[in-house]
Amino acid sequence: MTRKTLITGGAGFIGSHLAARLKAEGRRLILIDNLSTGRRSNVEDLLDANCALIEADVAEALTDRTLIDGVEEIYHLAAAVGVKLVVDDPAGMITNNIDQTLTIIETATDIDAALLIASSSEVYGKCPVLPLREDMELVYGPTTASRWGYGMTKAIDEHLAIDYHRRRGLRSVVVRLFNTIGPRQVGHYGMVVPRFVTAACADKPIMIYGDGRQTRAFCDVRDVTRAMVQLLAEPGCAGEVFNLGSTRQVTIEALADLVIQHSGSTGGKRYVPYETVYGADFEDPPHRLPDIGKLRQSIGFEPRYTLEQSLEELIRLERQTVVVEGKASP
Repeated sequence: MTRKTLITGGAGFIGSHLAARLKAEGRRLILIDNLSTGRRSNVEDLLDANCALIEADVAEALTDRTLIDGVEEIYHLAAAVGVKLVVDDPAGMITNNIDQTLTIIETATDIDAALLIASSSEVYGKCPVLPLREDMELVYGPTTASRWGYGMTKAIDEHLAIDYHRRRGLRSVVVRLFNTIGPRQVGHYGMVVPRFVTAACADKPIMIYGDGRQTRAFCDVRDVTRAMVQLLAEPGCAGEVFNLGSTRQVTIEALADLVIQHSGSTGGKRYVPYETVYGADFEDPPHRLPDIGKLRQSIGFEPRYTLEQSLEELIRLERQTVVVEGKASP
């Protein structure tokens, strides 16, 4: 019998890639997305008798219990996304993230479905020790800096998943995502790579927030979704937390240089103070780099896509989009 899978945030950036992967494996899919940041166009080509999109909030969609009949596994990706959204509406983000996750955890427990929860490297806060390991201390700034609220909600999500695993046997896996990039990611919410690519392809200045010396590690969404599927399928991973990302560290300034190099942009770079973009109380961790030793040991994970490969594809797709939308001549 064909396995039935539910994906929350299924029309979003990561969710749509995960849906395409699972459908190619022959799964029946239920996608839930309120389209606040996801897009129907991301999954339009997937929709048919074996793949349905429910345009609703998670709690609203799950009032129809027939929706989850026969569901064997759930991927919970729905959440507030992007630094800008978190800073603009911290109370809404906190309520949304925790309430949705608790609803999904209780649902998965009730129907005995395996559950993967997408957490975030934001959980580590501003922990200064690199690389970041799953059992490290979490270090947050003051509550007056709204940035840290997102990581705190994700930490609570993790606590809930672990507690339900220990006390009620929930087959849960938590993945802490580190700067996932790829096709269909948008820059409206502060995502750095699509912002840079869009600017470069328009020959506009790439806006670098801060001094550009902060570092991140970027991982292609296709590597990320491949690992997600492997982790949820491995019984020994239940109840565990895994970092999921690349171990290649790059400064944001060097990232901008790579985008300029591969796009041939003449727009250059411009530096903008954080407070100009996010307000006076904004804090940003200077470095984020995962230790993925646990992930390697569990499923043998290694990224297959280099940063350059991902950037070249994103630049090509951006140029195609510009031509299709009539912003430039073919």
